[in-house]
Formats: sequence, structure tokens, C-alpha cells
Amino acid sequence: MTTNQVLTGVGLTLVLAVGSQILASRLRIPALIVLLPVGFAAGALVDEVNPERLLGPAFSPLVSLAVAVILYDAGLGLNLARLKGHTRRVVVRLIWLGGLITWLLGALLAAPLLDMSRSAALMIGAILVVSGPTVVGPLLSFVRPKDRLQHILVWEGSLIDPIGGILGALVLHGVVASAKHHVGSGAAGFLASVGIGAAGGAVGAALLWGLFRVLRLGEVLGTTAQLAAVIGVAALCDILRDDAGLIAAVLMGLAVANLPGIDVPVRRPFFETLVSLIIGLLFISISATVTPQSLRHVGLPALGLAAFLVLAVRPLVAAVSTLGTDLTRGEKGFIGWMAPRGIVAAATASTFSATLVAKGIGGASRILPATFVVIVTTVTLYGLTASAVARRLDVVRPARSRPVLVGGDPWVIDLALALRSAGLEVVMWAGHERQREDIRQAGIELAPGELLAAVTGESAELEGITAVFLLTAEDDFNALAAAILRGSVEGTVHHLGAPPESQGVVAPFLGGEVLFGAHLTWPVLSRRHADGAAVLSRPADDGALPPGGDLLFVVRPDGRLEPVTEAGTPSTEPGDTLVLLAPRPGPS
Repeated sequence: MTTNQVLTGVGLTLVLAVGSQILASRLRIPALIVLLPVGFAAGALVDEVNPERLLGPAFSPLVSLAVAVILYDAGLGLNLARLKGHTRRVVVRLIWLGGLITWLLGALLAAPLLDMSRSAALMIGAILVVSGPTVVGPLLSFVRPKDRLQHILVWEGSLIDPIGGILGALVLHGVVASAKHHVGSGAAGFLASVGIGAAGGAVGAALLWGLFRVLRLGEVLGTTAQLAAVIGVAALCDILRDDAGLIAAVLMGLAVANLPGIDVPVRRPFFETLVSLIIGLLFISISATVTPQSLRHVGLPALGLAAFLVLAVRPLVAAVSTLGTDLTRGEKGFIGWMAPRGIVAAATASTFSATLVAKGIGGASRILPATFVVIVTTVTLYGLTASAVARRLDVVRPARSRPVLVGGDPWVIDLALALRSAGLEVVMWAGHERQREDIRQAGIELAPGELLAAVTGESAELEGITAVFLLTAEDDFNALAAAILRGSVEGTVHHLGAPPESQGVVAPFLGGEVLFGAHLTWPVLSRRHADGAAVLSRPADDGALPPGGDLLFVVRPDGRLEPVTEAGTPSTEPGDTLVLLAPRPGPS
């Protein structure tokens, strides 16, 4: 291809990837619903977008390295010590038992339905095991199921991607070895892949441990060092053994997230942006390689395979995985209606099918287009129906706001009680044990563990948070925590303003959403409460504010919470509930 054609292809692929994601976010639908047809149409209409023409033989290894970055990022979010409690049994069963059932039943039907050899059927069965947080997460954000369901499905999606990637790599080597009639070689290939991947993961984790313990790299260099390490280790492992790099990447992420003594800083917004861009580029590129001709004899059989996975396999997996647990019938039903296929299925199908086609495996050329159809079908079906199914099964979390109040002073506890009396589900967090005990004594839900893990949901402990209000006496803490948490929750993050005379290191200089205006700082709020003022809730219909009272929040009839901020005061209407700081009513 000429230089102009290469520039056209690269530029158009990037624009289509990002543009599709922006459009999907505006339409509030999973990005895959837009990315896949856009990539397919672009590949059919514009030759320069086809990555096999654009990148040639470099396309397959680049896909493998891109997936390694995605799997490393998924591994970073897997703090296995927090996978406990009443959901542990269900999650573990969904991973190992559900994966095994999906693989075997998918392969059993794929062979006759898609007219492919047993080896190719085993390969597509392994590919279709995976789901992934990059597709489950947006669906759950839109549906808003109850906390326990969200917890289970987020953990399943996070764990099944790397495990499915490992399964696919092992099946690939077994299929290639069996095609050469070397069963012993196949077993040796399994062990070689696992051994090289495990060794690479250990070397990569040790490398990162050394970099951060010896060189003390900061957040920016530390993040780029992790990116370089995972790509370098994955590339080296793939050179030694095809697809062993996926195993190494997963194990590196798991080691960094779980082993004691490895305190690796990560610039999460950068990684999230990078992974989002990689996902967009991969879906546009991979779907562009699927031609209309390849779908001609695969489309209807692949639709049948997708229907079998959705209507028979997933409900069976859910029933077996939840057997003997305390999940309700509605929760079991929703788990049985949530298994979309995502980026790892597309990427592994692209990589593994090319290898099998080159080895002459019967029906291997149908793996990628069939996977493409299954991904489009499952994402579209679940995306369009999950919300209605969740409502029908009565597993939708109430649409009302669920704020976190950070701080445990008496006036903050009174504020939580006032918001709860207005009909909201309120969660609190405090760092001092005395304050935590006061919160428990008040009967308010206490956020578990560390603030960042609990609020952002990185450890899947606290889901459904819609806003965070930082109300501690430490102005610097409030301001810094607001800067870190902003963008990690569905709603906004607000913090108290610093007093004019504040000598804080950070607080006077950070912007953001300042609560209650400049005059209601922590010292003022605490002093007024100690002098007898109370935090009250009352209907807006009762008239003007009482003398000496200040409006703090407005709770709408549908449960939305709107705070008073330095930028302005929300308007009030009949039916609203006002939360005030006002003199305590005297005896009548």
C-alpha cells in the first residue's frame, strides 16, 4: 500500500473507533453494538481499513499484544482476597463449572451446525467461553441491578476473560499438535505454554517489583513502565511459544494486584483511556476482516449457535452455579440472562483462527465470522432486553440516589439521618474507629474497607454509589480525595470548601464542586451544630426557610439528590424535600 493509503487507513480506523464509542455513549448503549457493524461496513466499503491489507503479517502479533494489555489491566482489578462472603460460591462456580459447560456444549453444537471439524469446534467453543468486564460493565451500569447481582456479574466478567484466554491458547496448541498426530507433543505444548507463560509472569512481576522498590518510580513513569513491561514480557513469551504472552500478562496483573510487597502505582485514567482506545481499534479492525462473502454460509447457523448459548447453555450454567445458594429466583434468572461476548472473544478468534486456517484445520475459516455473529447477536440481544428482564424479575436497584458521606462527626451523622428520612439509601465512611462506632450506633450503613476501594468499586465491595460528599475536618484530605475520586462514580464528587484563613497545602488551590458555598465550612457547620442547630428534612410546600436556616440539599420526588454548591442553589418545586441546617425546633 502507498503512504497515502496507509495514512488513510490508520486515520479512518482511529476516527471510526472513537466516533463509534462517542455515539454509543450518547445513545446509552454498549459500544460494541456500534463498533461491530461500523467496522464491518468500513471493511466492505474501504479497502484501506482492512488491517490485513494495512498491516499485513504484523496484524496478528499486534492483536495479541493489545489483548495482553487488556488482560493485564483486568488482572489489576482482581483482588482475590476480597472475593468472599455469600457470592464467592456462585462466582467460583460460574468460572470453572460454567466455563466447562459452555465450552463443551458450544463445541458439541458447533461441529454439525457450522459444518466444521471437531478440532475447530473445540476451538470456537473455547473462544465463546469469555464474556468480559468491557461489555458487562456498561450493560450493568445501564440496567442497575441489585448490589449482589452486580457484584457477582462484575467478578465473573473480570475473571472469565483471562481464564478464557488461557483456555483458548491451550486448546490451540492441543489442536495443532493433534493435527500433526503428535498427542504427546500436544501435552508437551500445553505444559510448555503454561510454563513459559508462568515464568514470564513471574519475571515481569519481579521486574516491576524491582523497578518500584529500587528506583521508586512515580505514578507517570510507573504507569509507562508497567505498559512497557507487560508488552515486552508478552512479546518475549510469544516468541518462545505462541500465545504464551497472554498467560504471562494475566499472571503479571494478578501478581501486582495480590502479592504482598508489590506496591505499584498506576495512573488509572491513563490505563482506562488506553484500554478503551485499544478496544475500539480492535473491534473496528477485527470486524473489518469479516467479509460479506464469509458470512454468506455462516450467518444463519451462527445465529442458531447464539440462540443455543443464550436460551439453553447460559440458563443451565446459572442454575448449576446458583444451586443451593440463597439467591432469589429473580436473581438466578437474571444471571441466566447476562452473558454477552466481548473483545477477548473477537481478538482470540482473529488470532487463533488464522493459525488454524494456516494449519489446514477443517472449518477453521468459519471460526471468525461465526464468532462475529455470536458477539453481535448476544450484545444486541442483552443490550436491548436486559433492562426489561431485570424489571420483570424485580432485581432492579431503586433509581433513587445512593450517596456516600465521608466523615463521622455528629453533624455529618445527623445529615445522613436527615437524608435517610427523606427516603434515600445513605452510606457513610470514616477513618477513626470511634466515629465508625458512632455510625454503627446510629444504624447507618458503614462502607467497608478503604475509602478508595469501597467507593470506586475497584474491589467490587460497594456498588451503585451515585455521589460522594467529603465532609471531614481535614480540608486537604477532602480536596485531594475529591480529585482522586472524580470520574470514578456515576454522579458527582463534592467537598467542603476551605476557610478563607486556611493554610492548607492543597485545599485552597483545588477547584471542583464545593458544597454549601464558601460560608459553610467545616468549622462553621460543626460550631453551629454544637450550639444547638439541627439538620432537618421537611417538605418544600411548608414555605420559606426558617430564620437562621441554610438549605443544604433538595431531594426530588423521584429520589434524585441535588446539593447546594458554591456555583448555585437548585430550584425547589412542590413535592420536593428540603434538607436544612436550622435552629432546633423548640417544644410545642
